Amino acid sequence: METLIVIKKLMEMLFDIIQYGFMQRALLSAIIISIVCSIVGLFLVLKRHSLFGDALAHVTFGGITLGLFVGIYPLWTAYIVAILTAVGVNKLRESTIIPPDSSIAVLLTSGLAIGVILISISGGFTLNLFNILFGNILLVGNDDVIMILITAAVVIPVICIFYKKLVLITFDEKQAKVSGLNVTWINTLFIILASVSIIASIRLVGVLLISSLIVIPNITALMLGKGFKKTILISCAVSTISVILGIMISYYANLAPSGMIVLIMVSMFLLTIIIKNMKFTLNKIVVSNR
Repeated sequence: METLIVIKKLMEMLFDIIQYGFMQRALLSAIIISIVCSIVGLFLVLKRHSLFGDALAHVTFGGITLGLFVGIYPLWTAYIVAILTAVGVNKLRESTIIPPDSSIAVLLTSGLAIGVILISISGGFTLNLFNILFGNILLVGNDDVIMILITAAVVIPVICIFYKKLVLITFDEKQAKVSGLNVTWINTLFIILASVSIIASIRLVGVLLISSLIVIPNITALMLGKGFKKTILISCAVSTISVILGIMISYYANLAPSGMIVLIMVSMFLLTIIIKNMKFTLNKIVVSNR
């Protein structure tokens, strides 16, 4: 009964805030971003490239500051820099000279360093850069919504088309090569899709928290031990619930939306761990009493 009362109260709060245009844009953008990042993120997590999203976000920060520095629309420079860097790192990853984790670490630090240098040259932080670092989905405009919709319209269909190939490469890249797949080309395509998704997500959680949107919902879903497709659906559900509740709570409590979204994701992750441990303990007790 109490659960129903809580759900009813949350629905009333949702209907109360959805009448505002900026909240409509924020919720729509956040839901789309959460779904895209959950789908892309699962492949990154299973390929053990969880930090790759974080590294790309830092490179994107360097691209955005470059755009602001030279007077070009920053998202265009971010797209160019992130895609070129992602393709380059993917090529580097396939070599045996540098370990994958080391190349990601170099990518992460160099992107941030470039951004800091350009900021210092241009005279320091601005409100726009603060929002880029920490995100603010409540400031999303119509142009941002269109960009996010286009991103989703490109990323999701392409992943659906190459779904089976991506799954095979994710779980067994050597077998995929033996099967005749052009692994390098498909990996490059996926990395470009990941780059585009990350750039679209910066508005939601910012550069510094982007990895949480990619990693936390997916590891939460993976803990439930379901099939690949079910894991994607669960991850999308966890991410979507988190962004909706995070935006609602941040609006009423006057808190940062990005931080609240991540805290809710972490809470759902911890709750999943507790439930899994309780089930394991109960099963152990049942087995021991037989």
